[in-house]
Amino acid sequence: MKIFIESLGCPKNLADSEIICGELKNAGHEIVFTEDKAEAALINTCAFLKAARNEAESEIRRLLELKKQGKLRKVAVAGCLVQKNGGKLLKKYPELDSIMDIYSLEAAPSAMKTKGFYNSDPDALLSAPLYKTRLTATHSAYLKIADGCDNRCAYCLIPSLRGGFRSKPVEETVAEAEDLALTGAKEISLIAQDTTRYGDDLYGRYALETLLKKLVKIKSVKWWRIMYAYPERITDGLIAIMRDSSSVCHYMDMPLQHISDSVLKRMNRISTEKTIKEKINALRSAMPDFAIRTNFIVGFPGETEKDFKQLLKFIREFSLNNVGVFEFSPEPGTPAAKMPDQIPVKLKHERAGLLIEEQSRVLRRINKKLPGREITVLMDTDQSGRTYADAPDIDGSVILTRPVSGLTGRFIKAVISKAEGYQKIAEPL
Repeated sequence: MKIFIESLGCPKNLADSEIICGELKNAGHEIVFTEDKAEAALINTCAFLKAARNEAESEIRRLLELKKQGKLRKVAVAGCLVQKNGGKLLKKYPELDSIMDIYSLEAAPSAMKTKGFYNSDPDALLSAPLYKTRLTATHSAYLKIADGCDNRCAYCLIPSLRGGFRSKPVEETVAEAEDLALTGAKEISLIAQDTTRYGDDLYGRYALETLLKKLVKIKSVKWWRIMYAYPERITDGLIAIMRDSSSVCHYMDMPLQHISDSVLKRMNRISTEKTIKEKINALRSAMPDFAIRTNFIVGFPGETEKDFKQLLKFIREFSLNNVGVFEFSPEPGTPAAKMPDQIPVKLKHERAGLLIEEQSRVLRRINKKLPGREITVLMDTDQSGRTYADAPDIDGSVILTRPVSGLTGRFIKAVISKAEGYQKIAEPL
């Protein structure tokens, strides 16, 4: 059949969707990228937040309506929503043909053939996929190095959805990276729920440094990017290889969530204000051009005005490159949802706005220094691209003053003429 795949949620979900597509193609199906050309549809869902679950169910209802109209023969659902709801999803939507949990991606061909609930052993070892079809641009790819999480943050559903932390063996991960390079990937982003914990379950030690030493030998990949890093697990050895390797970006996605020790403790985070600041200073000392993206949660239960002002001060003083701001969402099944001293919605919204304003002031200070600076840009189209400090899909962009035919997928030099917010305007050299 011609099958339309809809991937919701984060890059880790997209990596799973690539495995689903690979399995379907290997079984003889054709992947199409618009539903009007499809005979069947499969949604890979996110269930991390209520908003994500609402989006997933809205898409399920929409595609089932197309099935009712005779425009689709089959509709299947995979991913975290299945993991959360199990067989209840089939009872709620009996018109669905099949559902698959996150451990049953290889069952996609069977799910498109025979109606049912496909689930597998959650304790199975993580290994490189046999089949995978890239769903990203040719020049940029995601490489999932681990799945699951053992951190048990008080606000987070991930451990209950994706199970305990599991790493892919180094040899299999390197082989998968080599395959991605052969398909044209010049930039590869390493993803997991906690990349800096990589290897701990298999080797009894953090092995991201070991993995990177092997990955940088793949010479056709010019940018290796580390996502979802915990500051306490960033070792001196990891900092050294980032500093010394020309292909590991001086960039890290480091979801900090807060800076107040009292809030971090209630969140059940291992970080403290001291450890966070020490790690950022160590990274910037080794690499003065080091770029950090992070997320913060405002309005966590018990967050005082003092806690929030401490966060504002941290934003102001540490000049982080890219910041995402989220209002605390009490997710049923998490300890934080039952905590006392829940923050009113209005106050959460006000604090989010103030934090965004503070980050905007930081950006204006950073951007004032950029005009006239020469930069390297990986072009995503013939007119727009990104610097080493901008991860695909989530960070800023560089817009050229004019399109140049044939630039897509290439590294070029450009000079910044203007910078505003997370966007830079540049003249190609």
